[in-house]
Amino acid sequence: MPFVYKVIQSDLFLIDSKDQGGQSPISTPLTNLAFTHCNNYIKSKLGPDTSANFPEKPLNAWSLGNYQFVINAEIDITRTTANTVTKKYVCRINYKNGDNNEGSLDFTNWSIEGLSGLDFI
Repeated sequence: MPFVYKVIQSDLFLIDSKDQGGQSPISTPLTNLAFTHCNNYIKSKLGPDTSANFPEKPLNAWSLGNYQFVINAEIDITRTTANTVTKKYVCRINYKNGDNNEGSLDFTNWSIEGLSGLDFI
């Protein structure tokens, strides 16, 4: 057990990144891109009989550090067979290129880690 405590206290699992994260909601160019990529992902998963309307900004966005983000937002969903419904969702998304922001506009450099609140997707 002493060995485990020494490993935990060491820098072995620390990731050196410019994105340190925090507990408070933030708005940065990367959180805005994360919001946009989450919305585009949701649009791609909707069926042909469903349309979506997204607000300009999320309700909240957090950086977890190391370019991992949590986006909390609303979506207006309209199906051809039903009225418009507003749903809240949470999207966890990761930017895979780290400190290199050159590819941040390309969705292939991002990965959706989880999506909740939209059970129909």
